[in-house]
Amino acid sequence: MSVRGRGSVGARGASVGVPGQWARPELPGEEADEFDWLAFEQSGVVTSRQAAESLGRATVRGLVRSGRWRAICHNVLLTGNGRLTRDQQLWVAVLASGSDAVLAGATAAAEAGVRGLRQEPLHVLIPANRQVSGILRRLPLDMPAVLVRRTTILPESHLQVGRPTRTSVARALADAAGWARSDDEARTVLAAGCQQRRTTAGEIRGVVAELPKLRRRPLILRTLDGIEGGAQALSELDFVALCRRFRLPLPELQQRRVDAGGRVRYLDAYWRRWRLHVEIDGAHHMDARRWAADLRRQNDIWIAGDRILRFPAWLVRSRPTEVADQLRAALVAGGWSADR
Repeated sequence: MSVRGRGSVGARGASVGVPGQWARPELPGEEADEFDWLAFEQSGVVTSRQAAESLGRATVRGLVRSGRWRAICHNVLLTGNGRLTRDQQLWVAVLASGSDAVLAGATAAAEAGVRGLRQEPLHVLIPANRQVSGILRRLPLDMPAVLVRRTTILPESHLQVGRPTRTSVARALADAAGWARSDDEARTVLAAGCQQRRTTAGEIRGVVAELPKLRRRPLILRTLDGIEGGAQALSELDFVALCRRFRLPLPELQQRRVDAGGRVRYLDAYWRRWRLHVEIDGAHHMDARRWAADLRRQNDIWIAGDRILRFPAWLVRSRPTEVADQLRAALVAGGWSADR
């Protein structure tokens, strides 16, 4: 978007340009008015009411009919005619869902910088007493599905300023865990947000305390316990759950250690008292270079006098009894007694 009257593209006269393409609006110039700034701030997506209040209904209809603007759905317009960018898709989702709608769940968490989350559908949260029309069922093909959920609890402390407005990272991850397709996905979402330092387990726990009807609440709280204990991945959360299930002492997780070469390493699980170290290997450990490095690290641990056990992540999940038996034997060999 740019200053009108200088021969460049603006909100009210978007150039047709190359079909199927959309350039990010330019920063409005000094002659821009309130609507120019509104369209810029909303990535070129506006409601029919916003446009009509500034330009008049006849002008808006003319822009759409001429092909300069694009009608996305019944009450949402694009001040251009190309395919929707990700930012524009987010604005469509919020504006089509009505007033007080905010980005939520995995969508809000991803916008806050949490990596590795599902990009679709787009999640939107609205007040419980709001009604949603059938507009969201008639979105164009270049628009992901929008999943609208209702809540009776959305205090200001659960919101984060953004364009569009979204829930805070802690609230987004709590909701994403509750809305996840599986328990494993729920735990992975929580671990990812904390591991990437976008929030803390304590902040998420504070949000969960205000959501008594949150789906998977007990699982979420148990997962947060594991994260606060040092678990940073789903495999480590599974391992802590295994220790609890078989009444084994809980290890210290992600303990810092300097190897023989002076490099800092982190132990997946360590029982310092019994000098037992456990590594949980994901698929990436099968890479030849990673495997060789793992063997060197394992040798360093043995030379230092510690025992070390290694388990593939799939074994921890699929054969927990077998893993627990070996853990128990190693702990006993180190001096642990189950009677203590």
